[in-house]
Amino acid sequence: MRIRLDRTVCDGFGACAKHAPDYFSLDDWGYASLEGNGEVAEGDRDDVLRALLDCPVHAITEWGEHHDGEPHPRSGGAEDAAEHLKTEANEAEWGFTR
Repeated sequence: MRIRLDRTVCDGFGACAKHAPDYFSLDDWGYASLEGNGEVAEGDRDDVLRALLDCPVHAITEWGEHHDGEPHPRSGGAEDAAEHLKTEANEAEWGFTR
């Protein structure tokens, strides 16, 4: 697993440093910094995923292949991404409510 931190999005909540202190530190103003090159060891995967999921501003992203071997949606798989686009025309299929 490989992660990336967008410091321009970070609002300094600190959840990442709480869950995965080996991968995230907080600067003097409370904003996150990524420790290392973003490569996550297999044993630390759960902690880093918790940090990623708990980030309220989505400043942490996962890059590359998913763990199950399926291509990541941004990797340009053979499937047309537009087929799964959520629009008003297919709102009944995906549970859109107003």
